[in-house]
Amino acid sequence: MPDGAPERAAADRSNGGFVPPPYPHDRLAALRRLADAVPGGMVDCSVGSPTDPMPRAVLDALGRAAPTATGYPSAVGSRELRVAAGAWLERRAGVRVDPDQVVACVGAKELVASLPRALHLRNPSRDTVLYPAVAYPTYEMGARLAGLRTWPVPLDDRWHLDLRRVPDAEAERALLLWCNHPANPTGAVISEGQAADVAEWARARGVIVASDECYLEFAGAVGTGVTMLAAGDAGILTVHSLSKRSNMAGLRVGFVVGDPDLVRYLGELRRHAGLMVPTPVQAAAVAALDDDEHVAVQLARYGERRRLMLEGLAGHGLVHDGGPAWFYLWLRAADGADDGWEIAARLAEAGTLVAPGDLYGPAGADHVRLALTQPTERLRLALERLAASGPAA
Repeated sequence: MPDGAPERAAADRSNGGFVPPPYPHDRLAALRRLADAVPGGMVDCSVGSPTDPMPRAVLDALGRAAPTATGYPSAVGSRELRVAAGAWLERRAGVRVDPDQVVACVGAKELVASLPRALHLRNPSRDTVLYPAVAYPTYEMGARLAGLRTWPVPLDDRWHLDLRRVPDAEAERALLLWCNHPANPTGAVISEGQAADVAEWARARGVIVASDECYLEFAGAVGTGVTMLAAGDAGILTVHSLSKRSNMAGLRVGFVVGDPDLVRYLGELRRHAGLMVPTPVQAAAVAALDDDEHVAVQLARYGERRRLMLEGLAGHGLVHDGGPAWFYLWLRAADGADDGWEIAARLAEAGTLVAPGDLYGPAGADHVRLALTQPTERLRLALERLAASGPAA
């Protein structure tokens, strides 16, 4: 740490300034070392970073566009990207949007983290962000970075938002409600009827809905993903990513779609802030969105891995009680004897790293999340080593 840094950090705390908490996955350092020491190395199922190849069409588009990227890219996204995003939504989710209802973002996480601040600038009369009680940590962190209050919405026994349990006093202060389907970490999915119920609740209270739909095509089968835009676009924003569907996490590109007034406002803010997706990456995103075949291949990979791990882990007393989405398993001990950290430690001793459920909120404390991003042969190795480590629980 540079000279004077401890003193400055102490001063920040004494002045009541914001001190970033430990990054959630940094808490896994000891388990990571334990898993990596096992012969064959760690099988990392904790973060969910893709390991499968990018589509050839994406790589070709990157190469073609790179020599022309001498000028500044469009902050809202090229016309081609916004048209491709709209066409993709119509094909995959059955909703039509105008290209002017689409704005590019530098990966979905950037949008998730910055949205509360942007919306609070627009409406400073409201100061609270609602989000699922078991959820991607950036929903809460984005609110904290904006200096806003947070209120986690309890979930029902199928891991869906239970909006009946939001007190009127919190709803009156709510600026934004996050939802996430298919959900990270639980894999829960919603129906069009449930989407309509969420939209109706929010509109009746003047709350903007932001729906994180980065796993829309992994709902369980092609064509089964439901977008919140099925309930209309008034007061609705949906966030999409190419990180998982096209294995483009390292390129950082996504887009936000929805209410024309809100999207236009976000686009203007982003122009002032210089938040721009590089031109070659926008071209690659167009190629990815125009091609559904590689997504079918990726779905087949995840389906195979899901079946393999569900069967293999059940023999060791671990059961998935989340939803049907094909990207994460939301596991608990069948007998309820172990909490998430105990399960994670047992798996780390056999060389597999997973994420304890309390990284996503206290209500997830008796679960772990296992990402299905590792190659199938590595997942087979994980099960073989677990079987060799001792008797099944």
